[in-house]
Amino acid sequence: MVMQLEPALADRDRWKADRCSIDKAISAIGTRSAILLMREAYYGTTRFDDFARRVGVTEAVAAARLKELTALGVLAKQPYREPGQRTRYEYVLTDMGRDLLPVVLGLMHWGDKYLQDDNGPLKVVDKQSGSPVRVRIQNEDGEDVALDDMRVDVRRD
Repeated sequence: MVMQLEPALADRDRWKADRCSIDKAISAIGTRSAILLMREAYYGTTRFDDFARRVGVTEAVAAARLKELTALGVLAKQPYREPGQRTRYEYVLTDMGRDLLPVVLGLMHWGDKYLQDDNGPLKVVDKQSGSPVRVRIQNEDGEDVALDDMRVDVRRD
């Protein structure tokens, strides 16, 4: 099972995947520490020290990745001040960061299915119903689409 390529793309030796969005996304967010920092942001972590401790990276790595994620726009810095302390910054999700959630949940589900002996230690559920949350590939009508039912077209708009 594979995706079908439209006729103009069928001879893969005649074109290159220049400007590939997958390549751009991996280049922007594809490090282990970046993905785990995003995981922590989804879990509610906002403070620098908590990010570094929970992800298990050095402060230098946490600082570099948080700077990159902020520059990219998936996190934003907001000032806060504890009584009697200097102003510091916390990191909060942006719309762009929230839009990355299906990717991170997809990695979690894949890891649960293929890399864990007991289906992983955590599950994400709907707060109202308690039913598991799933990442799905669907068309605009909300119907699931299988890999071999997809076609890759050249964007002409």
